[in-house]
Amino acid sequence: MKARADETGKKALRRLRSSEAAPGRSGQLRFPVEGRYSLSTRSDLSLSSRGSQPGGPLHHPAGGAKSSATVSRNLNRFSTFVKSGGEAFVLGEASGFVKDGDKLCVVLGSYGPEWQENPYPFQCSIEDPTKQTKFKGMKSYIAYKLVPSHTGQQVHRRYKHFDWLYGRLVEKFPVISVPHLPEKQATGRFEEDFISKRRKGLAWWMDHMCSHPVLAQCDAFQHFLTCPSTDEKAWKQGKRKAEKDEMVGANFFLTISVPAGGPAALDLQEVESKVDGFKSFTKKMDESTIQLNQTISEFARKQVAGFKKEYQKVGHSFKGLSQAFEMDQQAFSVGLNQAISFTGEAYDAIGELFAEQPRQDLDPVMDLLALYQGHLANFPDIIHVQKGALTKVKESKRHVEEGKMEIQKADGIQDRCNIISFATLAEIHHFHRIRVRDFKSQMQHFLQQQILFFQKVTQKLEEALHKYDSV
Repeated sequence: MKARADETGKKALRRLRSSEAAPGRSGQLRFPVEGRYSLSTRSDLSLSSRGSQPGGPLHHPAGGAKSSATVSRNLNRFSTFVKSGGEAFVLGEASGFVKDGDKLCVVLGSYGPEWQENPYPFQCSIEDPTKQTKFKGMKSYIAYKLVPSHTGQQVHRRYKHFDWLYGRLVEKFPVISVPHLPEKQATGRFEEDFISKRRKGLAWWMDHMCSHPVLAQCDAFQHFLTCPSTDEKAWKQGKRKAEKDEMVGANFFLTISVPAGGPAALDLQEVESKVDGFKSFTKKMDESTIQLNQTISEFARKQVAGFKKEYQKVGHSFKGLSQAFEMDQQAFSVGLNQAISFTGEAYDAIGELFAEQPRQDLDPVMDLLALYQGHLANFPDIIHVQKGALTKVKESKRHVEEGKMEIQKADGIQDRCNIISFATLAEIHHFHRIRVRDFKSQMQHFLQQQILFFQKVTQKLEEALHKYDSV
């Protein structure tokens, strides 16, 4: 037994020595692909621990050339900057083939970088949520009818299909704010109020998807909108294709195309100032939307319960007065009795109007606020990616000043950082533009509904007033 153990140990030692002597792979074959661009950001920037002895001196190349310093990696491997692939891209470690259809173009507009507009804009309605079954009635679910304007062909999708698409988009686009879906609900999924509220939330979600120049043209989104509901094979093929997308993580940033001379057009301090300003804006907007949502939610609750109850209590009291007056049977009292009774009915009807009104004006505002609270929750991660890239640029500049890094390497880091900055500023611009559009439209709708509501209240009161003319 001891001899066998010794022999086993010797074999293990020989394997270890042979593995240490084996040369590592240092090259990578590239094959040209027709219709594609071979892009790579690989550089000789690497971890300081690679190819060097722990604690040893920094060796200068022969001939007195500058030492090859490295930009350090983020120690938190779970940070958004790392998980998104932003760090690997900035350090020059991303490589892949980018097809023409995968390019995401940033252009310089009147207010700075912005996403290139979708040349074929479209909309998509979400209608007729219906309860359907499968497995011979053992499983029930709600299906929504989607009708994209650019195809005119209706498809039906379940919430789980929306959820799958959302997951793919979040993984693929780390510097784009993908709108959040309406929240799931464990109980009451088939109640009419819940289905109606979810449909409205999905409609807002779809509107923001179709309005985004990048998200609207994404292959996964187009597959979601156009694949026939009855073609299960085609759905699974498109689903697998989206899940095997290679242009994710660090490779995603290779797809971003910036204006000619773009990297040199961005000033580091100006970008940092704009991003910091937007960070403060989102923080303030988040606080104000939470406060507004709480305020109008409480106001809606009071209208549905409190206001209705109080107005109908007043109406009931007026009716009680008219019933008391009816004990006087003289002819000249009849008109007054009827007018007071009608006033009581008017207040009863006004109470019902108050209870129904939040559906028309306050609920839509809360739906919009919920959508934007989702967007605001996305931006800290987006900003973190951009801030991480800026940190790498500052670190590389410090190495250049200390004579530890060649300026060409530092310029490469800055160029790649600027690509992320272009995309971030373009997304910020899109957010502001859509925000102005949405809140203008919603506030107009809110005030129009308020005017209609008070016109109805005024009409009820005027009808009651006219009843006294004949008394």
